[in-house]
Amino acid sequence: MVTEEKLAQLREKAREVRRHIITMVGAAGSGHPGGSLSAADMVTALYFAIMRVDPAQPDWPDRDRFVLSKGHAAPVLYAALAERGFFPPEKLPSLRRLGSPLQGHPDMRKVPGVEMSTGSLGQGLSAANGMALAGKLDGRDYRVYVMLGDGESQEGQVWEAAMAAAHYKLDNVIAFLDYNGLQIDGPVTQIMSPEPVADKWRSFGWAVQEIDGHDMGAVLDAVNRAREVRGKPSMIVARTVKGKGCSFMENQVGWHGSAPNPGQVEQALKEMDDGPGCALP
Repeated sequence: MVTEEKLAQLREKAREVRRHIITMVGAAGSGHPGGSLSAADMVTALYFAIMRVDPAQPDWPDRDRFVLSKGHAAPVLYAALAERGFFPPEKLPSLRRLGSPLQGHPDMRKVPGVEMSTGSLGQGLSAANGMALAGKLDGRDYRVYVMLGDGESQEGQVWEAAMAAAHYKLDNVIAFLDYNGLQIDGPVTQIMSPEPVADKWRSFGWAVQEIDGHDMGAVLDAVNRAREVRGKPSMIVARTVKGKGCSFMENQVGWHGSAPNPGQVEQALKEMDDGPGCALP
């Protein structure tokens, strides 16, 4: 059982991850803050309470893997990797600069800890399946975690991969769907509704849970339950808020791919310091 002290530490770490997101996207003048902020609690939980990783050995064969299928949310991954010790946080403000390894979408050849180059939506689950199947064939006990976007789930390849994961009984795959309800063109349900999303994943042979993706305790509990599943992959449908933690970004589709100006960066960081901001319950 996770203690309240540990939960408080994780919430504080998520706050720091959000601060990095705002700072680096603001410095770059471009990027995707909305979907990075909505994923911050889940990514923080993975890197600081769940996954077996070693920053000193990024290619350790028995490490757990994380695939950010919604690769445009790279800022949240970079922030977590830096805080976890894969590279110095001082590199974060170089996001999207010419020559920086921190490209607008993750590049596994340039950034330690990045398991898969992503950004072409729909492909991440297929890559995660390959890693998971390789683990089973090699007799290794690592798990593969993958995060998909709700708009991304409109891609056909997602459902081919969903069917394959169930067919091969990849119970070492645990996926998150960051269901913040907004994509670049508007509300997901208006563009191409995935509903009933939980039932769809169940029908493809997955064990499915639905949670509040900003409730750190719920995230940890869901992963613990998923780890007990045998013979099928697990999907955690996480209801989230786009732009979570920044009052002027929350539930605003325009912040899918827009950078805050210096004044907005200052406002966002102040909210995160003073609350409610990212002072999540």
